[in-house]
Amino acid sequence: MVKQRDLRNASGRGYLSKLARDIRMDFLLYVMLLPGIIYFVVFKYAPMYGIIIGFSDYNIVSGFSDMPWVGFGIFEDLFTKAAFQRAFINNIKISFLKILWGFPMPIILSILINEVKNLFYKKFVQTTVILPHFISWFVIYGMLYALCNLSTGAIPEILKSINAAFGTDIEVVNYLAQKETFMTVLILSYLWQSSGYGTIVYLAAITGIDQQLYEAAMIDGAGKMRQLWHITLPSLRSTIITLLIFRVGSIMNAGFDQIFALSNSLVISIADIIDTYVYRIGMEEAKFSLATAAGLFKSLIGLVLVLGTNWIAKKVDPDSGIM
Repeated sequence: MVKQRDLRNASGRGYLSKLARDIRMDFLLYVMLLPGIIYFVVFKYAPMYGIIIGFSDYNIVSGFSDMPWVGFGIFEDLFTKAAFQRAFINNIKISFLKILWGFPMPIILSILINEVKNLFYKKFVQTTVILPHFISWFVIYGMLYALCNLSTGAIPEILKSINAAFGTDIEVVNYLAQKETFMTVLILSYLWQSSGYGTIVYLAAITGIDQQLYEAAMIDGAGKMRQLWHITLPSLRSTIITLLIFRVGSIMNAGFDQIFALSNSLVISIADIIDTYVYRIGMEEAKFSLATAAGLFKSLIGLVLVLGTNWIAKKVDPDSGIM
């Protein structure tokens, strides 16, 4: 036992001395790393102390000093609420639709952009599809409102003109205020806003593919589709799996900014998600214990999904995964 303890102490001292030597050699790199470490410590790890609010009867007046311990009673109360159950189901549904339609879209866009031979036009297209990512969802809501409102919206006016010109009977509705159409608007606006930004990683990965593979394939008579299937997609496999792990891990993040900006009371039954539910009961109703419990529940599901997806990815491809 003494020898084992001495070995552990020696290995610990050796690791610390190696770390100190690395810091001396690359001091400026570690200094550049400090802001990131400080950010995660201050904004990610330190606030985790507030998790105890989800197990206590928290009162903003008394604060943490006089907070009766409740245990899992807060969670039991949360799970019985119909509003939370509705938000949870909507959260899963919207996230699944965004993954189903949104995850392959950057891959398709990247492959299409990579096939553009004219360098100027290629950069122009790439910049054009990336720009929507930097537009606020509230600005996008203003654009959608200008398109969809019944009084002066462009789409209703076009439909009215078609009905008048051709004698058709196309129903003219406000697509932002109809449950039947709101989900379509939500997904389409998400694709428009986010797909282009996702091409950055895939285009970088495609650029790193050895061009001799394509030349050899062309000599063997392989067309564009065979080159795509046998060279491009296999070369992107590790990148796709890694990004899929991150995306599945954030499946409970259905897009608070987008839904908060676009939703309204007419579509709240299909648009309300856990984040908007937490905002409503926490900021508007001051039920901080319930809000913390809901947020913690969402984070735990995300953690399980990340670990599960990473495990599956390791089984499928040992070179994939993040851990």
